[in-house]
Amino acid sequence: MENENILYSKAFRLSIFTIGYNIIEGVVSAFFGYQDDTLALFGFGLDSFIEVLSGTGVLLMIVRMRRNPLAARYRFEITALRITGIAFYLLATGLFAGIVMNIINDRKPETTFPGIVISVLSIIVMIWLMNAKMKVGKKLDSEPIICDSHCTRMCVYMSVVLLISSLIYELTGFKYADSIGAAGLVWLSVLEGKEALEKAGAKFAL
Repeated sequence: MENENILYSKAFRLSIFTIGYNIIEGVVSAFFGYQDDTLALFGFGLDSFIEVLSGTGVLLMIVRMRRNPLAARYRFEITALRITGIAFYLLATGLFAGIVMNIINDRKPETTFPGIVISVLSIIVMIWLMNAKMKVGKKLDSEPIICDSHCTRMCVYMSVVLLISSLIYELTGFKYADSIGAAGLVWLSVLEGKEALEKAGAKFAL
């Protein structure tokens, strides 16, 4: 079996990569989403920024676990989880409002091609990242790292929703495809927000 320090180093690097990738993905997605009037892609970009906050909490958790696996949670980790949970709920609320406004004003995207490219890349990267985190988590018998891989799996689901809605619009021109995709992100954001707040209020230490 690999040395525990080596495994924690891998978990640390995976967290750094998660944060860096989501920053880039968030900037690119929000830019094209705003430029092309694509609500689903813009919301996907905002989700990436929320994942950065969540990833920062996980990164600090891994540092703490490496030093002392039995230590209690840092206050910052709990605060980060709470802020993350609230941010996901705010994202869901904002996206829902955007869906309503798009329908009322009969707005539709100029193109969803950037969403197709970004979502395909995200699916590939996030599946690799999810499996890598799961592998390290199982080797360390670490429930927090395994839970983090489950969070990454949710990112895969969001990418799939974005890909499907973007493809439908690009191929058929169905004007509600983007709004339906955004609605899917609303639902997933609520699930992620609920999970983050439940983790923050959990009695056991991660």
